[in-house]
Amino acid sequence: MRRKALDGFVILCLLASIFLSACGLDANANLHKAGAAALQEEPVVAPVSSPTATPSPEPVIPTITLTPAPTATPAPSATPTALACWSQGGRLESSSLRSKYVPLPLEYFIYLPPCYDQQPERHYPVLYLIHGQNYNNDQWVRLGAGETADALIAAGEVAPFIIVMPRDRSWTQPSVDGFGQALINDLLPWVDNHYRTLPSRTYRAIGGLSRGASWAVHLGLSHWELFSILGAHSLPVFWDDTPHVRAWLDAIPLQSMPRIFMDTGEKDYLIQSTLWFEGILDQKGIPHEWYLFPGYHEEAYWHAHIEQYIRWYARDW
Repeated sequence: MRRKALDGFVILCLLASIFLSACGLDANANLHKAGAAALQEEPVVAPVSSPTATPSPEPVIPTITLTPAPTATPAPSATPTALACWSQGGRLESSSLRSKYVPLPLEYFIYLPPCYDQQPERHYPVLYLIHGQNYNNDQWVRLGAGETADALIAAGEVAPFIIVMPRDRSWTQPSVDGFGQALINDLLPWVDNHYRTLPSRTYRAIGGLSRGASWAVHLGLSHWELFSILGAHSLPVFWDDTPHVRAWLDAIPLQSMPRIFMDTGEKDYLIQSTLWFEGILDQKGIPHEWYLFPGYHEEAYWHAHIEQYIRWYARDW
């Protein structure tokens, strides 16, 4: 009975031992499997914050001051030697030409500016100046037109220009006197063809005193396409022209209206005619320069204003 019990106990112990052995093998197998799996997986590395990199200081570039290369100073050009003729004044010539519009040759004086011959490539504006009744074409010469032009040109105050002074032999109205037609159709083209002019209305002026002023208004308005400057000194308008003045002015395009200068002496016996024409310019709003000076209808008056006239004619040349 005790042996049977002992044998049972031994058997029970053997069974327990076998059972425990089996369990241990399974645990080792499981541990082995877990270790193999761990070796096959990527190790998990905890992020470690790297220290903030301190930037290296930028290299110090030395400042280099560039000295500019010296600018080459051009050699001074030679100052042109002033021509001796510049201070010697212009010259006066006289000539004439035939015209079917007048019975006798049309005489004229022509003033050629300083150095006209020494500068053959140069061309010049032209001023036509007409004398008064009872005088001839030397009147403007005696009043000092050429001498005044010489002085102003030599001083550099006006550009050189030509002056043409034709002779009107008749004292009649334009409807009878062919002087105006001879000037327009014969003298003007003759001058442009035989002298070095600038043949454009921009560089062509017409003026006169007394009866010469009558012609200046007559030709400057009825042939406005030829003249851009008109001067009337002590003006008596031709009786023949009084019915036409307004129509002539109306026919001129505003942008082509001549530059107009008027003057007279306050004791001029023809002042009413001057005032009549000036009033028409005012009524029509036509720009013009108008002067009423002390003086009479005489050469002393015109001589006193000759420099003003010459300056004004050549102002824009």
